Amino acid sequence: MMESVGVYKFCGCTSKNKMKCDSRWEVTAAETAPTSAYSSPARSLGDTGITPLSPSHIVNDANSSVAEQQTFLVVVAVDFGTTSSGYAYSFTKEPECIHVMRRWEGGDPGVSSQKTPTTILLTPERKFHSFGYAARDFYHDLDPTEAKQWLYLEKFKMKLHTTGDLTLDTELTAANGKKIKALEIFAYALQYFKEQALKELSDQAGSEFDNADVRWVITVPAIWKQPAKQFMRQAAYQAGLASPENAEQLIIALEPEAASIYCRKLRLHQMIELSSKSAVNGYSSRDTVGAGFAQAKEHVRRNRQSRTFLVENVIGEIWSELEEGDKYVVVDSGGGTVDLTVHQIRLPEGHLKELYKATGGPYGSLGVDYEFEKLLCKIFGEDFIEQFKIKRPAAWVDLMIAFESRKRAAAPDRTNPLNITLPFSFIDYYKKFRGHSVEHALRKSNVDFVKWSSQGMLRMSPDAMNALFKPTIDSIIEHLRDLFQKPEVSAVKFLFLVGGFAEAPLLQQAVQAAFGDRCRIIIPQDVGLTILKGAVLFGLDPAVIKVRRSPLTYGVGVLNRYVEGKHPPEKLLVKDGTRWCTDVFDKFIAADQSVALGELVKRSYTPAKPSQLVIVINVYSSERDDVSFITDPGVRKCGSLRLDLSGTAGGPAAPARREIQTLMQFGDTEIKAMAVDVATSKSVKVGIDFLNY
Repeated sequence: MMESVGVYKFCGCTSKNKMKCDSRWEVTAAETAPTSAYSSPARSLGDTGITPLSPSHIVNDANSSVAEQQTFLVVVAVDFGTTSSGYAYSFTKEPECIHVMRRWEGGDPGVSSQKTPTTILLTPERKFHSFGYAARDFYHDLDPTEAKQWLYLEKFKMKLHTTGDLTLDTELTAANGKKIKALEIFAYALQYFKEQALKELSDQAGSEFDNADVRWVITVPAIWKQPAKQFMRQAAYQAGLASPENAEQLIIALEPEAASIYCRKLRLHQMIELSSKSAVNGYSSRDTVGAGFAQAKEHVRRNRQSRTFLVENVIGEIWSELEEGDKYVVVDSGGGTVDLTVHQIRLPEGHLKELYKATGGPYGSLGVDYEFEKLLCKIFGEDFIEQFKIKRPAAWVDLMIAFESRKRAAAPDRTNPLNITLPFSFIDYYKKFRGHSVEHALRKSNVDFVKWSSQGMLRMSPDAMNALFKPTIDSIIEHLRDLFQKPEVSAVKFLFLVGGFAEAPLLQQAVQAAFGDRCRIIIPQDVGLTILKGAVLFGLDPAVIKVRRSPLTYGVGVLNRYVEGKHPPEKLLVKDGTRWCTDVFDKFIAADQSVALGELVKRSYTPAKPSQLVIVINVYSSERDDVSFITDPGVRKCGSLRLDLSGTAGGPAAPARREIQTLMQFGDTEIKAMAVDVATSKSVKVGIDFLNY
């Protein structure tokens, strides 16, 4: 059941506190965003605003708003990752067959992947050149002097998570230090995937496949703030995947939700249970971590020619053990972020309910790369590493590729050292920069767990490599510990470990050691494709997640009748002899409140002045749920509804009070707002916008 919200009938207020509500309060919209703690947007209002109808029509309707689903021939999901990306698709007539994209040209020795690196290369004229392995290989082969003219970008997705004031003008820095708009880069990347997928679909169909027949799904971390999720949608529009007029063609899916949807379908032979006491898939718990996983990956590699995954239209065996109300955690550990979500099973359909809002942080496998970079700075000096990255950008990429393949070989029980090849230009440039050799630097650095090999390699002891993982893994375990303290997360039955970083035996062992006695820990085989395949299933049935937690508090700015002693004196506004309290945050829904899919919160208002021709209602949001005023810290304007009221006949037959309905739809991964003039059926819609206000 959905959580109920205490609703006060007359004023349209959804505050949970029980203070007396004054039915005479009137509502108006604030027109300008607050500039300081005591500035008052409402003071500059030229119109008389709106007032609630009495009694106000307040409806929590989770059914009437679910629109007719548009029909598509195929669902294509793009898993746009920090370190690697890919796409998969399924024809709506064959939902049990998920096709993963064609094998990519290039690739790293010893690294089997049906994704491609999230790397992009632009020409010196800033035009798109290539993506993925092709971009990396071309850039690598450029002459160092020429390479400085080209714009090469990698791991740029994290910018959307780390930028606090993200806008459509936010810039990224290429390897050569040049700046370019982030929106252009994301749009180029998505356009590339669009072209690749449509080409493959056209080849299959034997004729050109029309983009209008495709429903697109793009995955994003659940912990991303709303501006970042909206940014991805804008980039998709610019890339031509969909348009604002046909917004339903594109779904923004949350990565751990997608993983959760796929995990529901898992059969016993498709997963590894770390905490099993008996043999699973033919290997015991002793060798499951590392060795067992290698066997599973080898099995997948041998069957790699078959790129079609069959997803049976049944609930998997693990799932069949779950009963109504059972809880489980999905830990999505990727390249940039780790996302934690808690779901509860709802029978008989097996729908999912989100129990606790998504948490996590920047604890992806990139953290291991940063630790390696810090180690290099300690040995060779921060000044040299910074210079080398700028002067020899392609060689720096080479070095990180060499590190990546050795990073994947790290394991708890490894005894032999790991060798990382230093590019010749690194050795050469260091000698010019410092006047002595790389070997000399290693001896001087007192980093005794890294040695110099005469073959031109850094030789790291297994302990040294494992130490690079420790800060990131510790952060993940600590975050999980905090999550398990929450009352909503008590008695969790399963923990599903998914995402590319979940392949790391060191992370598997740490999660098993910390939580193996609390719940069963499950890793799907082909774990790096879990989100991709789940995103396709989500596109086929977006209604599978029935209840979510609202990540933010949403409301509108209103005027309430001023109450002496209750309202701050600086908020007093006298208008036509009436004393008002300005800038009141009238809450529609609170942060972390349960919202059903398609839930509609509807309120009725009327213009305070019959001659009023335009109404402006501004929507605000906050991460806190205890918001009183739109000028409170952290409150931001994120939508504006402007409704034209002209066009109805006046006169004695006209209704005494004109009804304006304001509706907000929740429960989806994105929020929508709408205002309707009941007399004329004129309506205005707005997507909640975090990038243009």
